[in-house]
Amino acid sequence: MTWELADPGKRKARRDALYALLGKLPERRGVPEARTVDSSVEGGIKIEKLILDLNGLEPVPAYFLKPAGAEGRLPLVIYNHSHGGYYDVGKEEVLRSAPYLLKPAYGEALTAEGYAVLCIDHWAFGERSTRTERQIFKEMLWRGRVMWGMMVFDSLRAVDYAASRPDVDPERIATLGMSMGSTMAWWLAALEPRIRAVVDICSLSEYDALLETGAYDGHNLYYFVPGLLEHFRAADINALIAPRPHLSLAGEHDKLTPVQGLDSIERDMREIYRALGAEDRWRQLRFPVGHEETEEMRREALAFLRKWL
Repeated sequence: MTWELADPGKRKARRDALYALLGKLPERRGVPEARTVDSSVEGGIKIEKLILDLNGLEPVPAYFLKPAGAEGRLPLVIYNHSHGGYYDVGKEEVLRSAPYLLKPAYGEALTAEGYAVLCIDHWAFGERSTRTERQIFKEMLWRGRVMWGMMVFDSLRAVDYAASRPDVDPERIATLGMSMGSTMAWWLAALEPRIRAVVDICSLSEYDALLETGAYDGHNLYYFVPGLLEHFRAADINALIAPRPHLSLAGEHDKLTPVQGLDSIERDMREIYRALGAEDRWRQLRFPVGHEETEEMRREALAFLRKWL
């Protein structure tokens, strides 16, 4: 692995190359339109339900949360929901945890720390689950689109929207997620320089190890980007985050993150952050569990955000 990423021009070229693999995408310009359809206060959290126009193709329901009574510009966490086959859940996960996540849900945990939180329904999830993942994936291929590309695009546009809000500090935006949401966290940070810190939970393993072990078959259709492995390893994508703070939390018995893939990522990312003079900004922590969040993971995630956001 080279250290050309220290050169802003070469870093931009690599980021552009990654973005180009995401298929035919809508034009990204201006601030996305937003409509508030409901607002309430529950348990000390102000909850806004929004409809966002992120892609020009279908409306995107979202939740924006913040501590009730909070004033001024708040640091923001983009929370990316998981998959787990829970297509009817989507953004609701930020309010009620998935079975493999701890309680309280991250919406409560993060607002208790003083953060604002934005979570959108991704394609095929929540209020966007009127079509199946298979249907969306196949139709998008016919139209020259990549499902993961469109999901990432929506996340990028969600950052555009969030950064425009008068109650969000655009210099203090982080992203966090579990499983599919974790993968979204590191792709989003790789492509969006405004993301200041990243926490990924149970998803980051090198692609070679997924192929060698067959673990790639545990990931659903959304995960696959045509031609990706000809140009990028997982470490190459994550190198675009460096030297920004990045915490990776993994289960040693998680079939979706083979140990040899964890070893490879750890080795490469340590080398990258060391070369950029930012060794203290990369951490990979492993726990003796499978595909699930532990209490120690939760403590580490919140402490990491507290430190860097």
